[in-house]
Amino acid sequence: MKKSEQKEVERYRLYNQNPHYKMFEIDSRLKYFKPHATKVEKSFAQEIAYSLDNDYNQKFINPKFFYDKVGSEIFEEICTTPEYYLTRTEISLLERIEKELCDIIRAKNAKSHDKNIRLVELGSGSSVKTRIILDGLKNIQSHTEYVPIDISDILTQSSEQLLADYTHLSITGIIDTYEGGLEFLHEYDKGPNLIMFLGSSYGNLSPADGVEFLRKVRSTMTPGDMFLIGLDMVKDANVLESAYNDAANITSRFNLNVLSRINAELDADFELDNFEHYAKYNHIEQRIEMYLKSLCEQTVIISNPGIKVHLEQGEIIHTENSYKYASQQIQKMFTDAGFDLQKVWMSQDEYYTIALVGISDR
Repeated sequence: MKKSEQKEVERYRLYNQNPHYKMFEIDSRLKYFKPHATKVEKSFAQEIAYSLDNDYNQKFINPKFFYDKVGSEIFEEICTTPEYYLTRTEISLLERIEKELCDIIRAKNAKSHDKNIRLVELGSGSSVKTRIILDGLKNIQSHTEYVPIDISDILTQSSEQLLADYTHLSITGIIDTYEGGLEFLHEYDKGPNLIMFLGSSYGNLSPADGVEFLRKVRSTMTPGDMFLIGLDMVKDANVLESAYNDAANITSRFNLNVLSRINAELDADFELDNFEHYAKYNHIEQRIEMYLKSLCEQTVIISNPGIKVHLEQGEIIHTENSYKYASQQIQKMFTDAGFDLQKVWMSQDEYYTIALVGISDR
């Protein structure tokens, strides 16, 4: 048996030993892993029961629950609105840095016995940005394994088209939270990996939670790995608020869809017409805050896990924060998490930054 075949057998053995995941092998180039349904449903129900508890002064819903199949599709619509500068700015920046990034990867792996770096993406979406990196990687390596980690089943749809367009590609998807997927991947093998976290999704985390998340990412990495992350910068409040209050009300549909998901998956009776989308910029905290506002006094029943949620007229449910960063904060953030900051690229309008970090082999 060849060394590469032995390695693949070992990886399958590690997967099959994990009782929390089920493997779906579509063909020789595509497989994906998904937690057993009981694990996902239990987590969703428990978190909603906790975050919508009537004893809290501020009810909230974790923004990771936005991204069911419908929510992911609506978000793709948001990315095309004229107000939402983030996606087009990040794409333009990725196109600008693609060659330099791949030169860094080639130099870093020049002494490696396995020069093919694995591309790991947190939040695959429709894979538009992924293609930019894949286009660069195909120029420096003969084969790429792409590992999208996404809480939504959308990655199984986008994978088929990627495989058709990139003959040198194989895909191993993980349908799970980012932390869960990375921990799972850590048992797979030790890389080398290029982990991408784009779309300014990191901004959904508070500064303290963000550093803790970065530390968790770091704990799954080895010295040959790299982490590429997109960060939205502090800018004029009107630009920021317009991005989250688009004229076509697509962001409103996106926000309200999380209630539809709770209705469908947890047998709840939210009346969507009783809520409205609300977003504002908090200058002190440097973040966009997004809410669902109750338009009347109401009581909602969520059968699983069996709770009643009472809302006063005008009461708000906090659904998302999106933190924005100043240049001087970026270095400290990565240093606090134990990363070495290797390169920072900023868009020409200074709206957006992409940073590349790694860990020391000392």
